[in-house]
Amino acid sequence: MASWHDGLAAPPRVLISPRDETGYLFIDGQLQEINWFKERYGAWFLGDYVCEDGGLYYCTPVDPIFIFLPIFEAARMSNGKDPGKFRQLDEILYIEGYPGYQQLMSVAGHHMELVCEVKEVANMKFFRLDDSKVLSWLCCKVHNLKEVFPKLGKNYAAQAEKERLKEAVQMIREYLKDEPWLTLICKKLQLDLNEIINDVTTKTSEASVYADSSPAPARPSEGKEANGSAKSSKGRPTKKPKTEVGSKNIKDMFRRVTRSGSGS
Repeated sequence: MASWHDGLAAPPRVLISPRDETGYLFIDGQLQEINWFKERYGAWFLGDYVCEDGGLYYCTPVDPIFIFLPIFEAARMSNGKDPGKFRQLDEILYIEGYPGYQQLMSVAGHHMELVCEVKEVANMKFFRLDDSKVLSWLCCKVHNLKEVFPKLGKNYAAQAEKERLKEAVQMIREYLKDEPWLTLICKKLQLDLNEIINDVTTKTSEASVYADSSPAPARPSEGKEANGSAKSSKGRPTKKPKTEVGSKNIKDMFRRVTRSGSGS
């Protein structure tokens, strides 16, 4: 039986972020973030059965620079005023316990040249993260996101420009460390850092009311090639799911009640 990824140049890879254990899918040269969504009330029709869990995994493209930032920041080993060391990509992307990141060599160099100082010696490139380049790149991301908001609906279009700017920073913050990046971008854009953090904390607290009542999804495992047979985090094939006790056959739910003597 053909697998869903047979037409791709290379098998997809599942990656786990060392920073927050977010899952990513590297597929056909593009990095995508794995998200999980579940409404309070929802179910799936699977063949003749109704599955009570209406949760859904979906993937959305993400700029690899967001994923590389904490890795490159740690790799330069800066200390105070010392800007740190230049290092090669294969050395930077070697992360103990996360072998899948070696698969990102093909996209790391092209993207990280935007936010790094690059030196070439004997046909070998060495990278060091540059704070000023990172800040310029982040500001560009924030302004681009801010310009999209008015197109999303009347509520966003009615917001003042500073409110849209603040909301854009709050969204970008989900992919950043507060120090130094959030502090630097708030200073650059003349925004109140505490206001940004407090607003996000309030929204997170409100969202957790529902999140606490929903079962957490199983995490994908790091560095496993996607194929037709699913495996557990320990590499063993997963057991076939049993039919849930409360599941009902759809045919039973919609079967016509025939009258006796009708011959049907």
